Amino acid sequence: MRWKTHNKLLFVSSLFLTNSWFAWSQTSVKIVDKLVDFGMRTVSNRNIDAVIIHSVYNALDSDKYDINQIIKQFSKYNVSSHYVIGRDGTIYQLVKEKDVAFQAGKSSLPDGRTNVNSCSIGIELITSKDSMDAPTQIQITSLVALVKDIQSRYKINYVLRHSDIAPGRKTDPWNMNWEDFLKQL
Repeated sequence: MRWKTHNKLLFVSSLFLTNSWFAWSQTSVKIVDKLVDFGMRTVSNRNIDAVIIHSVYNALDSDKYDINQIIKQFSKYNVSSHYVIGRDGTIYQLVKEKDVAFQAGKSSLPDGRTNVNSCSIGIELITSKDSMDAPTQIQITSLVALVKDIQSRYKINYVLRHSDIAPGRKTDPWNMNWEDFLKQL
């Protein structure tokens, strides 16, 4: 397993309020490569201008947060995403950004374009549909850092939920305070 650090991807990993003193701890976000050869297509050139946020969980066995089982589940359906963010904030990269990940399905952007996979980067949050199972704060912190990093490298016109591009067909990301997330970008 190889780790890589995005130098620009710095974020505050913890903030403690004690007797009116703030203690800040900065940590660089590590991205764990778990590159797959399914649910994606290698391309030579694409224009990335959208980020699509999803939710996923392992429906195959008892550990709904197991990244390896989630990847196995993706394999079964020949889908993938560029990134998956674990409950502990770990960012796993499954598909290189330059390549197309099969993550959006039948969908369209607000400007009417279809084939959203061809112009977007997909990010999955490991969570479940259970109303008590919202993304963790560290997941949101990692998501904000990752999206900001992507925005620094591409001209992103849209940061959208899967449900925004496939209404009536998709409901994710589940149990997420979307407005609060957008304010952090």
